[in-house]
Amino acid sequence: MNKILLTLILVIIIYGTYKIYQQVNIAKDLDRLVAKGAIILDVRTSKEFSEGHINSAINMSLGSIRERYIELDTSKIYITCCSHGLRSIKAVNLLKERGIKKVYNGGVWSDLEEIINENK
Repeated sequence: MNKILLTLILVIIIYGTYKIYQQVNIAKDLDRLVAKGAIILDVRTSKEFSEGHINSAINMSLGSIRERYIELDTSKIYITCCSHGLRSIKAVNLLKERGIKKVYNGGVWSDLEEIINENK
């Protein structure tokens, strides 16, 4: 029982830390990138994407990104997003390995949508 409680507390602390980091660091940079015309790349599955997404986002699931990255213009700026922020981090790393240098993690799609809407 103590291990479960400790694990739960640790998860809450990690999540809280991520949210603070996102609000302080990621949000200010994303505003600037969106203003520069960054393309939102939603790396969730098509089913998840159909249940809700940022209007201007392009859906390219993490599972297909290894093949589809060639569709992306290396001169453009991309911001990845997903449902919890983990797949978007993986997508950033994969895309950078494949030559897409201007790619940034936007984290959770709904949080990113909030950031975008606040600055319209």
